[in-house]
Amino acid sequence: MEMFGAIFGDIVGSRFEFHNCRSKTFELFHPDCSFTDDTLMTLAVADALAGAGGLDGRTLARETICSMRAIAAEYPDAGWGLSFAKWLKAENPQPYQSFGNGAAMRVSPVGWYARSEEEVRRLSRIVTAVSHDHPEGLKGAECVAMCVYLARGGCTKAQLLARAREYYPEIGSYTCAQLSQTYLFDESCQGTVPQALTCFFEAKSFEDAVRNAVSVGGDTDTVCAIAGSVAEAFFGMTNVQRLCVILCLPENLTPIITKFREVCRQ
Repeated sequence: MEMFGAIFGDIVGSRFEFHNCRSKTFELFHPDCSFTDDTLMTLAVADALAGAGGLDGRTLARETICSMRAIAAEYPDAGWGLSFAKWLKAENPQPYQSFGNGAAMRVSPVGWYARSEEEVRRLSRIVTAVSHDHPEGLKGAECVAMCVYLARGGCTKAQLLARAREYYPEIGSYTCAQLSQTYLFDESCQGTVPQALTCFFEAKSFEDAVRNAVSVGGDTDTVCAIAGSVAEAFFGMTNVQRLCVILCLPENLTPIITKFREVCRQ
């Protein structure tokens, strides 16, 4: 039970965020690649789930805020959005009706942790609503978490597509090739999640999903993180791919992964 897919996607997509590649032919791990706020907040959600569990919603919300702020404080230059950066530094952080795609890029640990669809919905809302409490933000996060949960449970692509279209009916109405020609940078959930999931649905493997995500452009690190999170749950990842992630992370962050894996296996 992992969350490497989101981190792998974030790292690979990081160098193309403001210089889109629009191609599937590129070096995956380049010296210009690095983890961003997407990785850090994914780890923060995992840390909160591992520490607080899913039984007490208030405790989980409090732990989510604490983990996010503690991890962010160590990496002030990780590419934080302006509004979220203000939220992180606020004396008493409050949700601010955000529907930014940060809600969806950080939520994959919920899909690994939850034991039922009901728990996916409940936990997704708790860890998302601490900042992104707009209906579109909550929807984007729940969609991604649900896809991760269902994919790791053995759902077929056809089943996953049907469920994803309950959230975003437009999924399936365009292809990655079309997106590569028309898709623009978009930081909203509604302008990122359907596109990222399209990259997964067209993929033949985990790596292919990430390459699809780079090829469509846009907010590439986040598109790749979302596509990678679902692709990992569906296709799995190799030990080499996981090792590439570990080698890109500072040593102080890897214990979060170990702790989260242990909790999920209990």
